[in-house]
Amino acid sequence: MKILALSDRVAEEIHSETLRDRYSDVDIVLGCGDLPFYYLEHAASALGAPLFYVHGNHDLPRQYFSDGRVASSARGCTALEDRVVRVDGIILAGLGGSRGHTPDAIHQYTEGEMVWRMARLAPQLGWNRLRYGRYLDILVTHSPPYGIHDDVDLPHRGFKSLRWFMRTFRPRYLLHGHTHITQHDLPRETRYHGTLVVNVCPYWVMALDDL
Repeated sequence: MKILALSDRVAEEIHSETLRDRYSDVDIVLGCGDLPFYYLEHAASALGAPLFYVHGNHDLPRQYFSDGRVASSARGCTALEDRVVRVDGIILAGLGGSRGHTPDAIHQYTEGEMVWRMARLAPQLGWNRLRYGRYLDILVTHSPPYGIHDDVDLPHRGFKSLRWFMRTFRPRYLLHGHTHITQHDLPRETRYHGTLVVNVCPYWVMALDDL
């Protein structure tokens, strides 16, 4: 199983006519937020792979295309926000957005609001545990967990509740964006209990041999 994960920045290597030539073996594409719909649509179409995405804190309710199209979702892609899905035997869940820092902004949340979103996922996760022997395989987020790949300023500070989520529901992977890797000494992967937390910004290819 191979996954291409994207976030935050349009990368020329991905938004390219040669994308399929380089990543023809990708099985699933995951969007971790703050990406234009045309970019997600291109990846899904070029690779012929299912694409699931969550929203970033800069995503708008509608996006406008050069041909006059106005879209509230990425065509041919599936919004994973506040959902649990199973595809090709992989259990995915999505919790996009970041810490609240702009009044009345969408896709920005307090810790309490994030906990409430997690509580709404809990019944489906519990059912997965009974039926498949595990809660989920991959949690797709925009924000990182608190103290893992995050920053000190409020917009880029991670959610403490994500640490609780990992301890409780034990996803094998948490994939996030939001914090850009601009220095070579910044970690891309950090293990927290049994979960491998991965900063995919701006894109990352993962071979998941155990899924």
